[in-house]
Amino acid sequence: MVILFVGDYNEELAIHSIEFATLGLLAGMMILVYLTQQSGIYDFIAVKAGQFSRGDPFRLVVMMVIVVAVLSGFLDNLTTILLVVPITFLLADTLDINPMPLLLIEVMAANIGGAATLIGDPPNIMIGDVAGLSFNDFLINNLPGVYVILGVVTVGLYLAFRKQIQVADENRKYVMELDAAASIRDRNELKRTMPVLIGTIILFFLHQYIHIEPATVALTGAAVALMVTRIPIEEALEKIEWTTLFFFMGLFVMVGALEVTGAIGKLAEGITSVTQGDRNAELVGIIWTSSLVGGIVDNIPLTAAMIPVVEDIQGNSADNAYWWALSLGACFGGNLTLISAACNVAAAGMAERAGQPIGFWQFLKVGFPVTLATTMMATAYILLRYG
Repeated sequence: MVILFVGDYNEELAIHSIEFATLGLLAGMMILVYLTQQSGIYDFIAVKAGQFSRGDPFRLVVMMVIVVAVLSGFLDNLTTILLVVPITFLLADTLDINPMPLLLIEVMAANIGGAATLIGDPPNIMIGDVAGLSFNDFLINNLPGVYVILGVVTVGLYLAFRKQIQVADENRKYVMELDAAASIRDRNELKRTMPVLIGTIILFFLHQYIHIEPATVALTGAAVALMVTRIPIEEALEKIEWTTLFFFMGLFVMVGALEVTGAIGKLAEGITSVTQGDRNAELVGIIWTSSLVGGIVDNIPLTAAMIPVVEDIQGNSADNAYWWALSLGACFGGNLTLISAACNVAAAGMAERAGQPIGFWQFLKVGFPVTLATTMMATAYILLRYG
């Protein structure tokens, strides 16, 4: 884009198009999550969830969904999947059940649960940065609808898979015999880094009142964690997903070119002309466009392209309902196909390495109905609350 000088697009505008606050928030949380992960605390949480279920299939599904949804909201859904999938295989092996239903349910829960908070899913990070929405804004506006929808989906998926996750009575006791405490690999590291993570999460709740940006909160938490940990700084920096950050940088530059050349404005005009300026129709159009198109092309580039469209449709009004429609649509669309979201791809890679590959069509058979159901429920939620 820059080399070809599309329209009036030059190097200065390209750099200006990059949302560095988004990159800072991602980098800070990547460091903080990696440092806390080394203590084994997330393995402990997953094993405890399995033990609370006492081997009952429905309770097991509910507990794993709760763990995934909470971790997705306060870490991010990609990290959550990386943490939970190995434990899922362990629990499935212990209970002598097929791990695939649990894995698919967890991926769906991660994409849905990540929509609840500012840092739960990359689309929300991008939306929050551009629209100036706080951590609490997402909690107030997205979380109630997200968790109700997640509850409905959990019951539906359990009923769909219940025959595949029946647990023999003799196998249930094995879960209770797992030593959750043994999952904690380094208690001293846990004492050093967990207070930092907790403090960072608290600051996310307070950042709008103390006038500190979310990226500053995440990078501050990462800096403090690097100072107190015994893990070498070089190791922590190596674990940052640099390919993801550079992917975002390139994405921002290309979307910036689309803005400068007027392509985004034409798309906004197209949506407005179809909806004829009807606000409810615009909200529905944003939800379904972001869900279905994002499910095909990946919800991150879709969000990057839709943000300026929503800005044009919103105009000078302070109507944030458009942003909540985009957020729910983009996040829920992540469940459509195996390539719709980063956590789907990560789960597929880990499953393949474990000898349990997830096929594209196998995922689509579950993801398509889930995406349709959640998008319909999201539409009802948006219209009931903001229509």
